Amino acid sequence: MVKQVRAARTRQALVLAAAEAFAHDGYARASLPAISKRAGVSAGALHFHFPSKDALAGEIETVAARRVEELAECCRSAGGSALEVLVAAIRHLVVTFATDPVVRAGFALSGDLSRDGGAAVLDWWHDWVRDVVGQAQRTGELTDGVSPEGVAVAVVAATVGFEALGSRDRDWLSKERMVEFWACLLPRLSSVPGRDPGAIEGEALGDRDPESSLAGL
Repeated sequence: MVKQVRAARTRQALVLAAAEAFAHDGYARASLPAISKRAGVSAGALHFHFPSKDALAGEIETVAARRVEELAECCRSAGGSALEVLVAAIRHLVVTFATDPVVRAGFALSGDLSRDGGAAVLDWWHDWVRDVVGQAQRTGELTDGVSPEGVAVAVVAATVGFEALGSRDRDWLSKERMVEFWACLLPRLSSVPGRDPGAIEGEALGDRDPESSLAGL
C-alpha cells in the first residue's frame, strides 16, 4: 500500500512538472531531464511511469480533458439558460488557466504544431460548446442566422487565445476581459435585445467567485 501511494505521488508530481514545462516552454523545448529535475525524481523513476515525452503529453491531455469535462458539466448542472451556461463555463475555464497548469498545458499541447496528433481537450471543448449553442438555438435564445458551428469556432479560437495570452499576462484572464469579450460577441448571439454581458455573467455565475466554486474539481 505504501509503495502504491508513493508511486501515485511520483506520477502526479511528474504530470504536474511536465505540465508546467510544456505550458512554459512548449512541447519541443521541454526536456525529460528538466522535467524529472522539476518533479524532484530520478530519470529512472520518470521512465518507469512514462517511457517517452509523448506518453507524458498524452497523460496530461487525458487529465486535462477530464477536468474540463467536469468543469463544463458542473456549469450545466447548475442550471440557467444555455447562453448563461456557456458564459459560466468559459469564465470558469479561463480562471482555471490561471490556477491549473495541467489544464493550461492540455490546451497548449492540443495546439502545438511541434507534436503530431493529440487534440483531446480542444476536440471535446469544441463539441461541448457546439452542443450548448445548439441547445440555445432550439430554445429560441440564439439569433436567427447564427449557426452553432460558427459560434463554436469563434469560442474555441478565443479560448485558445486567452490561454496563450494569459500565460504571459494574467490580465487576459480577468473578469473585465471576459465582460469585454462578451460585450462584442453576445449582441450577435442573443435573441434578447440589449442583454448586458456583465449581467449575464453575474446570472451565470450566481454572483459566486469562480475560483472558490472550482475548488472541489
